[in-house]
Amino acid sequence: MADGARMDDQVSDTLRKLAVVFSDFEQRLEATPLIRKLTRGRFVLADYHAFLINLRQQVKDGSLWMSRAASNVGEAHLELRSTLMRHAVTEHRDFRLLEADFVCAGGALEVIRDASRNVGSEALSAWMFHEASRPEPFGLLGAMFIIEGLGSIKAAPWGRRVQERLALPDEAVRFLLYHGENDASHMQEFEAMLRMVLPDAAVAERIVMTAKVTARLYAMQIEEIPV
Repeated sequence: MADGARMDDQVSDTLRKLAVVFSDFEQRLEATPLIRKLTRGRFVLADYHAFLINLRQQVKDGSLWMSRAASNVGEAHLELRSTLMRHAVTEHRDFRLLEADFVCAGGALEVIRDASRNVGSEALSAWMFHEASRPEPFGLLGAMFIIEGLGSIKAAPWGRRVQERLALPDEAVRFLLYHGENDASHMQEFEAMLRMVLPDAAVAERIVMTAKVTARLYAMQIEEIPV
């Protein structure tokens, strides 16, 4: 099989497997107490505050683990290193937008800044930095598929539901609406990043496994939010 055809086949196969992982992830999220309250119309302002508080550290860590991952990508994959660095720069202040939403929704800035991470957030953060610290941490593409996919598919609908349910101004849901619009463009870059590291059966397997673990821990982070 020609190299180009082998590349296309493995990229397509990896994307199919990641789509299955993401479908399972969506189901797990929908079963969490917080998201069930949102989808069933029982969401209250305290739930939104808790959601933002528990999301903040993961959002803040995102650019940090991407930067660390970029630093561990070798010279043979400089374009991937550059792409990760661009993502890190783009997202390194996103947690400030989340804080601004919290304050606009009636929360106190010191509350969200001083809050500790829940069990799921601790586990997710530890996992992401562990993977980012590996040499050639290509498996993190699977984590990006889960996190960026969540932003592109769920963030905007969640933001609109929150806004409608709680009668909040646009300024109180900017983080969710912004990611609903911008993560879609990030996902368009994903196939290009896969092509930077494939075909390689071991790398493809690691990408899918990393996606599975990330999905489980992200769902745990939401599951652990008190409601």
